[in-house]
Amino acid sequence: MRTDFIFDILKNRHNQLIELVAKCPEDKRNLVPEGFKNNIHWHIGHVLTVTEFHVFGLSEFEQYKKLPSTYQDFFAYGTKPGDWQEEPPTWDFLIDQLRNQPDEIRELLEDKLDVPVKENFLNAETFGELIVSTVLHVTDHIGFVSAMLKTLK
Repeated sequence: MRTDFIFDILKNRHNQLIELVAKCPEDKRNLVPEGFKNNIHWHIGHVLTVTEFHVFGLSEFEQYKKLPSTYQDFFAYGTKPGDWQEEPPTWDFLIDQLRNQPDEIRELLEDKLDVPVKENFLNAETFGELIVSTVLHVTDHIGFVSAMLKTLK
């Protein structure tokens, strides 16, 4: 039950973000609205990149990381589109990765929710706690994107 809940809510939040960003007109995906420092394209890549970092980079499961290291240059904490030196991965490619990420995480680590993780800035003690922290992070970005969409209209 607990395992299903944790992995289902991760997938649910990813799907909520995907449904929300689908409302963004193509011509506004790369606009940075006044009062924001990033565009919606960045938020998609950021959630994808940071989810992988939180789940695998802060645990003992770093070997499962699969995103190219260049994603850090585009989408890590503290980055912004104005600093991009080249074109980021396409919107559709990021959406496909975001759609698949929760199932891939579950497949790899479903039976490891209670595995202790190394000391980290999230203060998570187990892999399951890293997932819960990730869900909260994705939820924050759902809020940012929702506000951005209202501003972009």
